[in-house]
Amino acid sequence: MSEHTAVLVLEDGRTFTGLAYGATGRTVGEIVFNTGMTGYQETLTDPSYHRQIVVMTAPHVGNTGINEEDVESRRIWVAGYVVRDPAIRPSSWRSTRSLADGLVDEGIVGISDIDTRALTRHLRDRGVMRAGIFSGDALVDASGRQRTSEDLLAVVTAAPVMSGADLAGEVTTSEPYTVEAQGVDAPVATVVALDLGIKTMTPQRLAERGVRTHVLPVGSSVQDVLALRPDGVFFSNGPGDPSAAVHEVALLREVLDRRIPFFGICYGNQLLGRALGYGTYKLTFGHRGVNQPVMDRRTGKVEITAHNHGFAVDAPLDGESVAPHDGGRYGRVVVSHVDLNDDVVEGLECLDLPAFSVQYHPEAAAGPHDAAYLFDRFVELMSSAGSTGSPTEESPAHAPSH
Repeated sequence: MSEHTAVLVLEDGRTFTGLAYGATGRTVGEIVFNTGMTGYQETLTDPSYHRQIVVMTAPHVGNTGINEEDVESRRIWVAGYVVRDPAIRPSSWRSTRSLADGLVDEGIVGISDIDTRALTRHLRDRGVMRAGIFSGDALVDASGRQRTSEDLLAVVTAAPVMSGADLAGEVTTSEPYTVEAQGVDAPVATVVALDLGIKTMTPQRLAERGVRTHVLPVGSSVQDVLALRPDGVFFSNGPGDPSAAVHEVALLREVLDRRIPFFGICYGNQLLGRALGYGTYKLTFGHRGVNQPVMDRRTGKVEITAHNHGFAVDAPLDGESVAPHDGGRYGRVVVSHVDLNDDVVEGLECLDLPAFSVQYHPEAAAGPHDAAYLFDRFVELMSSAGSTGSPTEESPAHAPSH
C-alpha cells in the first residue's frame, strides 16, 4: 500500500480504502454520520462526539478552514474524521489554518477519498457500530508485515461499545467558571449549569438574555448547586449512555424536589426523562445534523433544528402521563416536541413542576436558530417561579401526588 493509504474498517467487516487525512496512525470508536452542510468546526469541537468517528455526508469539507472564534469547546473531541473530498486550500478571511492542519495539530486520525454516500447508506441499513481508521505505521506490525483485514477487525471489535458508557466525566470542565450576563446593570437571573459536555454557545445564549451562568463540573453535589443560590438549573448536552449517569440523575431529582426551575438540552433531556422515571433507548443510527424537522406541540410550529444524539427518551407521545418515578411524585408530564421524521421524543414538559427540556440544540451554532426562543422560555420560567420565593435546602418542595 502507498504511504498515503488509509483503511476504514467497520465492525461488521466491511472496509473502505482511501487516503490519510489529518494525523496518521489508528483510532477506534462508534462511527456515526452528520448530515450538516455547514458547521464542521462546531461539529469537531462538540464534546458530545467524544469517542465517535464522524462521517460527513456533505461531499466537500474544509472550504473555510479553521478559525479561533467558532470552536465550541477547548479541543477537538471526535475520535476520527471521514470525508469524501477535502478542500485543497481554505478560502475565508477568518481562517487561521486549514482543516487538515487542525486535525494534524490535535492528533485526529482521518480518512478521505472514500464513498461516504455508500458508507452512510450502510450505516442507515445496519445501524451505527464500532469502526477503526488505520494509516501509516498502523497498517504494519512490528516486523514490517502488512496487517490483514482480520488483524484490523480484531482491533475494532476489542474497542468498547457506546451502550453503558459513562463519558460526561471525561469531557467536563476541571474547575467551575462563570459566564457573566451581558447588556444589563445586574443579572436578571442566576443559573447553575452542569457541564456534561457543554458547548460554548449555550452560556453565551443565556448571557445575551441578561443571565449569569455558573458552570460546574460533573460530580458536583446539590450543596455545590445551592451554595450559588440559583434561580434555575441547566443540564447540558454530552456524550455517553444516559442509563449510566446515576449521579447526575440523583442530583437532578434533588433539584426537582426543591422546585428549582430546570432546563435541559440533549443529554440533559435524557437525564430529565430518567429522573422522572421514563426509560431511554439507543437509536439505530441517531440524529446528527442541522436539518431535523421538529414540532413544538404547544404552538404547532415546525422548527428546523440541530441535533446530535444517539439515545432517546421512551415516554408516551400522546396526552399527559404521570411520571413513573416513586409513585408519581413528580406529577404530570407531556411530550412537548416530537421529531416529524420518526416520532422520536424531542422534548418534555412537566405540568406540576417548573421543568422542561428538549432533545435538540436551540443554541445552534452554526445554525439554524428556529428554536432560540427556548432560552426566553427558560428566563420566563425562572421569573415566574421567583415571584413565589426560592426553596431552601432545609425545606424541599414536592410535586403533588397523583
